[in-house]
Amino acid sequence: MIEIMAQGTLKPGCGETFEQLAHELVEKTRQEPGCISYQLCKDLSDSNTYAFLETWQDSSAIDAHNQTSHFTSIVPRFESLFTGPMEVKHYKIIE
Repeated sequence: MIEIMAQGTLKPGCGETFEQLAHELVEKTRQEPGCISYQLCKDLSDSNTYAFLETWQDSSAIDAHNQTSHFTSIVPRFESLFTGPMEVKHYKIIE
């Protein structure tokens, strides 16, 4: 399994717009084959910092996710809301 953490800081005043878009992305992504978990989290010490915590069956499920219409239509809209690019890290789960 593969865990992804994608984290970024929003520009002030962009939280509501981001959360609306992100909730749609989360809802649709959770229905995808190979998606084990997909969560939106908000930093406890900085209300403008968010992270997606994702668990995927394998890299082919991630590749398929990155090509879905909801991913390709929603994620590019995040760019104008964040102070810079999201930091994305991939981790292999060791069992």
